[in-house]
Amino acid sequence: MKKDFYWKIALITIVTGVSIWLAHPLKEKIHLGLDLQGGMHLILDVEAEKAVESTLDRYVMNLRDAFKKDNIEYVSADRDKDSIVINLPDTAKIKDVDKIVSDISDLEKISDSSDARKIVYQITGKRRKYIEERAVDQGLETIRNRIDQFGVAEPSIQKQGDRRIIVQLPGIKDTERAVQLIGKTARLEFKLVDDDKSMEDALKGNIPEGGEILYQRTTDKSTGAVSKKPFLLKKEVMMTGDAITNAEVRIDTQYNEPYVSLEFDKAGTKLFGKITGENVKKRLAIVLDDNVYSAPVIQEEISGGRAQITGYFSTDEAHDLAIVLRAGALPAPVKILENRTVGPSLGKDSIEMGLKATIISGVLILLFMIFYYRFSGLIADIALFLNLILLSGAMAYFKATLTLPGIAGIILTIGMAVDANILIFERIREELRLGKTVRAAIDAGFKRAFLTILDSNVTTLIAAVVLFQFGTGAIKGFAVTLSIGITVSMFTAVFVSRFIFDFLAGKMRMERLSI
Repeated sequence: MKKDFYWKIALITIVTGVSIWLAHPLKEKIHLGLDLQGGMHLILDVEAEKAVESTLDRYVMNLRDAFKKDNIEYVSADRDKDSIVINLPDTAKIKDVDKIVSDISDLEKISDSSDARKIVYQITGKRRKYIEERAVDQGLETIRNRIDQFGVAEPSIQKQGDRRIIVQLPGIKDTERAVQLIGKTARLEFKLVDDDKSMEDALKGNIPEGGEILYQRTTDKSTGAVSKKPFLLKKEVMMTGDAITNAEVRIDTQYNEPYVSLEFDKAGTKLFGKITGENVKKRLAIVLDDNVYSAPVIQEEISGGRAQITGYFSTDEAHDLAIVLRAGALPAPVKILENRTVGPSLGKDSIEMGLKATIISGVLILLFMIFYYRFSGLIADIALFLNLILLSGAMAYFKATLTLPGIAGIILTIGMAVDANILIFERIREELRLGKTVRAAIDAGFKRAFLTILDSNVTTLIAAVVLFQFGTGAIKGFAVTLSIGITVSMFTAVFVSRFIFDFLAGKMRMERLSI
């Protein structure tokens, strides 16, 4: 008995002490959800078909390089919506083209004409579905990485359906900045400026073949006016942002302006050195999402694996740009279907009502237990108070977010914890009516009620797990608090209450039980 007493009281003391340590201070350790502290709720739609088009564009570039390497003549190789069309001269052999296409891609030939020398290739349906699914999954991870670096506490980011992503950002203040950060595609490209052609003619509509006009947008910090400077660029992408390993904000000591410093991986360093070495005295434009940020003149080969983006932006803009470059580009653009902002005043009202409901329900239960079960009811109240302490510690340990439905889960947990004690007390009452001693009645009461308590708690726990697995947002908050609460209530209602009763009946030799 002594050994049991000491290890049990040691276990209860340690568990209680750790829970208090984990939960203190409560305001800092348990984060409030969107419905309690306000914030943003976004529903995004991933335009997965754009990922298919990007894949085809990459295939076109690879095919052109392969044709050039193998000295195969071709008139044109371009993407036409969701297919690639290759026009060949009379001297080219179609079978040689087919071989190259099959070697570097998984395209399927859907038509060809010996007279027109025109071949059309398309992505198979199975491959297309895979690209679209991967685009949504990659978009989810990219958005999660950006938000993590942005510094939002306890965000909720999850997939809904085939191509939608739900984003909840509790406590966010600068909503516009967050939307821009999340929705930015961040497709970084390096393109050569075509200084050999007339910009004036291009602006009149005479854009040379293989060229395009993009703009550098500059915002006047004093007036807020936006000016646009046109650049005539070559469409060919010399390099993309896939090779970036790091992006950091630095300050230009000469002009005291922030800029973004880029670092490339080994392959990117080699490619950037080759590009700059072959195009000395030419301008290389740094383009992000079809916006020109800068177009410096290449003075010499840059072999150190570093580059920088300047653009007269603020520190916050430079910081956000560095985030999206580090996190990577979205594989496909995202469209905001719903942008809902929850005000902090609504959250404050919800907290007050939730706390009021919890306190009122808790007080009523405490009074009822003491009134109906006398001294035994007081023991149940002690176990219930301990239940709330352990629940707070567990939520802090698992970094659970408290939502309004989560508060409902806590209230339900309180009810279930008391329900377990009621089952035990009624069994003890029955045993006492049969004339058993206090010690024997306690043993029989706990033993016979245990299976009933276990069954009811396990079935509720299964339901909570299903809610957590398939629910979204607030439903998950309810499932989390309910799951933790059920586990904790089993410990307090069965183990702690039993320890107190055993102590009174054994150590204190209680001969009459107030129940």
